[in-house]
Amino acid sequence: MRTGLQQQRCLNHSLREAVARCPSCGFYFCRECITEHDERILCASCLKKQSTKTERPRRNFAPLARTMAALCGIVTAWFFFYIVGRLLLATPTQFHEATVWKNKVQDEMEREQ
Repeated sequence: MRTGLQQQRCLNHSLREAVARCPSCGFYFCRECITEHDERILCASCLKKQSTKTERPRRNFAPLARTMAALCGIVTAWFFFYIVGRLLLATPTQFHEATVWKNKVQDEMEREQ
């Protein structure tokens, strides 16, 4: 024996006549207990199950990006100061003591005399 929709009652409200059957769970519901979602009619519990399945937490890469930026900054600063230190070590000691310029000035003064 087949029972039609006209003889069914709402699962949540036993005094109300059912107007639709939820395709996910198969129960009958009244107009207040069903909703349309993605061109389908679903009951509230099936809609909740469906929406929680599709929602995934987003991955937050901001802390990783900040850490990588900080590491790149540290490496860049280290490289800069390494190059500057190598250049300072490569210059002759007379340049640091200013004797190179003094010698040139003294040589010019001796030539003029």
